[in-house]
Order: sequence, then structure tokens, then C-alpha cells
Amino acid sequence: MAETKASEPVRPIIVIKKKAAHGGHHGGAWKVAYADFVTAMMALFIVLWLMSCSQEIKQAVGGYFIDPKGQGKQAGSSIAGQGESLALKKDQLNRVKDRLQQAIKELPGFQKLKDNVKMTVTGEGLRIELLEGENGTFFESGKPQPSPEGVEMLETLAHELGEMPNKLVIEGHTDAKAFPRDGYTNWELSADRANAARRLMQQDGLRADQVMEVRGFADQDLRIAEKPFDASNRRVSVIVHYRDALPAATKQPAVKPAKS
Repeated sequence: MAETKASEPVRPIIVIKKKAAHGGHHGGAWKVAYADFVTAMMALFIVLWLMSCSQEIKQAVGGYFIDPKGQGKQAGSSIAGQGESLALKKDQLNRVKDRLQQAIKELPGFQKLKDNVKMTVTGEGLRIELLEGENGTFFESGKPQPSPEGVEMLETLAHELGEMPNKLVIEGHTDAKAFPRDGYTNWELSADRANAARRLMQQDGLRADQVMEVRGFADQDLRIAEKPFDASNRRVSVIVHYRDALPAATKQPAVKPAKS
């Protein structure tokens, strides 16, 4: 090995140390903490949203976690079904109303009948009223037999309502004009028309156990009290009860005909 020359200076070894950045010292832990905070806030917002939602939405969300693939019949898993996704609860009957109105619009004689069909969401449920005209509209004048227009209307209602689990009540009403036949009064006429509507609707879509009551009121529940002889007092009403709670009837039926 060659000897180092005496005149050549010795060069010192210099070690340079780089100062670590502030973020590197903590290893990015603040990012993990921030992500946890955002996740917790998102969970809080979801809980607050669910608390303000209807019971059916809560059941649907719960059903997803019970059965994510929707293959079972757990609570909420059937919410996407066509029949049960419609107004089955109190806050959904307006959707049933819209669907029925759309179905009625498709009837050939809709323009002639549109003013004789009234739908209202009430304390009992969805009330569908078929109002008579001066010379009869849905029933033969002075008779319990439905007219051709009445048959078509009742069949349409039966097809739509038969897909729903809601219970129904069917009512018959007359005006205050005395019935001309001896032994057959407005009591019999109102009850017979309601029962005729029940028979026809059960033949064309309603389940056998869907109608829970048939009522005949004669002229004791006038639609226009100040006009007791007005034709619109003669009517048949179909009440679609709320599914979650069937309230007690506010009126007692005058006649409850035997089933035929």
C-alpha cells in the first residue's frame, strides 16, 4: 500500500443529518383521527334522519340489515313489492288515491263520470264516493242493481283495491225523498245497493275477507244536509281503512244485511 504523503492534508469525514419534517414525526395520525370524526358525524346524521322518518322507512332500513339480498320475508324486505309499496299506512293513502284516480281516468266514460267520483282521505281512511245523478249514474234509478257504468267502476276499484291488504267498509246512502213502494224504504235501498256493490267487487278482485262491514244509512247521513233532496246524497261509499290501526266506526250501521 502506498504511503500517504506527509505533505498531503488529511480530509475529515463529514456526516450530514437531515431534520425530519413535522408531519413525518407524527406519522399522519391526524388523518386517521379526522376520518374517524367524519364517520361518527355521518352516523349521527343517519340516526337523526331515521328518527324523523315514517315507521315503514325504518322497517325497510332494518330489513336491509337483516336480509341485504332481499330473499327472505323479514320486516321491510317486501317494501319494494308493487302491491305493498302503495299506501298501506296512514301516511301513504294519498298514493292509493292517486293510483285509483289514474285507473278511473282510463275508463271509456271517464269524462261523463269524473264529477260523480269523489275521493277524500279522512280519519277512517280513504273514502271513495260514487255519487248518483238526477236520473241515476252507477245504479238503476230507484233500484239496487248497478248500471253498466256502475259495474265498470266497481270492477275497476275491485281490481286495484284487491291487491292491497287494507280492510274495506261499504256504505249505502239515499236522499230524503220517500221511496214510493210499500214495504220497501230507503233503508232497504241503501243497504241493498251497498251489498250489491260488495258482491260485485268480491267477484272481480276483492278477497273474501277484505270487506269487514256493509252499512245502510238511508237518508240519515246526507252529504249535503241543507239540500236533503239533492241527487248527490244518493251514493255508495267504499272506505279503505288504515292498515296499521283500524279505528272503530264513528257511525253505527242502520242495516247490516246477511251475506248472500
